[in-house]
Amino acid sequence: MVKKIKTAFYCRNCGHQSPKWLGRCPSCAEWNQFVEEEVGSSGVGSDLPVGLSEPPLPIDVITLNDRERIVIGMAEMDHVLGGGIVKGSSILVGGDPGIGKSTLLLQVLQCLAHKGLTVLYVSGEESARQIKLRGQRIGASSERLLIYVETSLDAILRQIEEIKPDVVAIDSVQTMYSSRLSSAPGSVGQVRESSERLILISKKTGIPIFLIGHVTKDGAIAGPKVLEHMVDAVLYFQGDSGYAFRIIRGVKNRYGPTNEIGVFEMRDKGLTEVANPSALFLSERPKGAAGSIVVPSMEGTRPILVEIQSLVSETNFGMPRRTTIGVDHNRVSLLAAVLDKICGLHLVNYDIFINVAGGVRLSEPAIDLGIVSALASSFLGRPIDEGTVVCGEVGLTGEVRGISHMEARIREAAKMGFTRCVFPKTDAGDTFPKIDMSLIRISSLKEMVDTIF
Repeated sequence: MVKKIKTAFYCRNCGHQSPKWLGRCPSCAEWNQFVEEEVGSSGVGSDLPVGLSEPPLPIDVITLNDRERIVIGMAEMDHVLGGGIVKGSSILVGGDPGIGKSTLLLQVLQCLAHKGLTVLYVSGEESARQIKLRGQRIGASSERLLIYVETSLDAILRQIEEIKPDVVAIDSVQTMYSSRLSSAPGSVGQVRESSERLILISKKTGIPIFLIGHVTKDGAIAGPKVLEHMVDAVLYFQGDSGYAFRIIRGVKNRYGPTNEIGVFEMRDKGLTEVANPSALFLSERPKGAAGSIVVPSMEGTRPILVEIQSLVSETNFGMPRRTTIGVDHNRVSLLAAVLDKICGLHLVNYDIFINVAGGVRLSEPAIDLGIVSALASSFLGRPIDEGTVVCGEVGLTGEVRGISHMEARIREAAKMGFTRCVFPKTDAGDTFPKIDMSLIRISSLKEMVDTIF
């Protein structure tokens, strides 16, 4: 008698499992994403031990040493990872096609190989000759940098156990397949099975593993959502084809701060670190232009100065437009309404365009005062003094609320040569010694308009 294969339906977007086909996923609300796949046994293979560690120990007797992290030597990557790669950690790197994920990891492995570590780069998408061509372009050449072209998970695990490298990179996890499942590579079951076994071997041996993941049209990492919960760190490699720089952002990190960013510039010889992102984003700022203001924004623990530009013009249609690039559309509409109500700047019949120069995306509330200042400057046609930076959260009643990391923001602005900072009065208790700047504290939008203009 032929044994019946047990199957289930999985959502390709989030990995939700259902015993029957559904048109709309109850977990992520996406339509027509369910596919039928074979239900495999436990993801833990028989060749690997069930237990990963010693018996339970009191936390005060567990010892650490200074070599728990591997310092890469690329300052931007070390910064995003919280000081280096933690041994036994799994790091998921996602990004749009062609953004430079493979190039970045090859450069990381080259830095580690240059330090005397043995590293293994497993590729399921390119041949060894193609990787060699990229290596010649970016200067990756070392006998300790091993290239292995394979998609079979079992063969990859055997090589890891035989070679025992210091770091492993998998490019990409969607191309790996396990013989235990009959589904095609890239399916929800294969991605989950491959990730589970790779993470397990990482915890067992203490070898850090980089996993490159494809992204969906919405920018999320493809495959089951549980994949992001399984790994120790999730990095998104972001950038726009119209700009030369790339940003790697840590959205999850069990061993360091989250939302840290590293800035790189794409050149003909690979990715080059940008030591001073503020200077890069302000390099082409226009002088004496109305609607332009600089805001110190915090990305993790790093302050970065960015320029917010605004254009307010009379509408030619019945419904005025609200177009934003780099900031939340709804937040701009809310701030325009507050500026209209509190300061009497009637923006109802005006088109509003907001842009963050350089293609950066800002989401923290501290940029509210910068958006409002840029709108008022463009509407009134009055340029803001070039040496001024502003930051603060704006409430619905027109009050300016306090924000965090104020001293770090002010010091970054002073380092870049700015002479005046406008920020919330609620931070009046803070002292900023040895800062050669004019510090102006305000508590409402009316004070802001009177101060700046």
